[in-house]
Amino acid sequence: MKYIKGIISCIGIALLFIACSRGKAESGEKSDKIVPVIRDKKARFTGNYNREFNDLPDVHLASALKNGVKPMETRDDTLLLKDKLVRLPDELELYKTYPLSHSVPFLVPSAAKLLVDIVQNFRDSLYSKELPLYKLYLTSVTRTDEDVSDLTGRNINVIENSAHRYGTTFDISWKRFDPVDADSVNQVLPERLKLVLAQVLFDLKNQKRCYVKHERKQACFHITVRVDE
Repeated sequence: MKYIKGIISCIGIALLFIACSRGKAESGEKSDKIVPVIRDKKARFTGNYNREFNDLPDVHLASALKNGVKPMETRDDTLLLKDKLVRLPDELELYKTYPLSHSVPFLVPSAAKLLVDIVQNFRDSLYSKELPLYKLYLTSVTRTDEDVSDLTGRNINVIENSAHRYGTTFDISWKRFDPVDADSVNQVLPERLKLVLAQVLFDLKNQKRCYVKHERKQACFHITVRVDE
C-alpha cells in the first residue's frame, strides 16, 4: 500500500495505514476457517438508536472545545495547523468518503485514532459474524467558517458553532455501505450493517471514547472524540 502525501509523521496517519494494511492482508486469500475475534463480555446494544445515541450538541461542543483546534476561516488555514491536524486519505481499505463539498478531510490525532478504531472494529465484527466485508462511508469531517456559512439554511442539523469546526468531529453514514466484493451474491442489508456499526459505537461510547448522536434526517452517526479528564 502506498503512503499518502502529507503528514506521515502524525500518529493518526500511522494508525490509519497500520489498520488498513492489516485489513488488506486479512482480505486477501480466503482461509478455510474464519477465526472470530475474541472479545470480553460487553453490554449489548438494545436496538434503540435514538435513546442510546442521543448526546446533545452542547456535549459535543464542550468536548470539541477542549480537545480540538482553533476554528478555521478558510480551507487555506489548514496549512497553518498542519502540525496539529491529520489529513485523511479519501479512500482506504476500511472506509470511503463522499465528495466533501462542505468539509475538509482533516482531524486532530485523537479523532483520527478514534476513526481508525471504529472502522477497524467494524471490519473485525463483520469477520466474527462471518459476514461479507463492507467499507464505511464518511459523509462530513471538519468544517471551516466558510463551509458552515454555505450549509446554514440547507442542513437543519447545522449550527453556527458546530463541533465540526474543531477537527474533533466526523459523520459516518448508517444508510450507505460499500461492499468490498461488489460481485458477491451474499450481500447484507443496510439495516443489518447499521446494527453492527451501532454495536461498535455503543462499545466505544461506553468506554468514554466518544459522544454519538443518531441523526435521522441526515442518515448518519454524528461522532465527536472524547478524551478522559
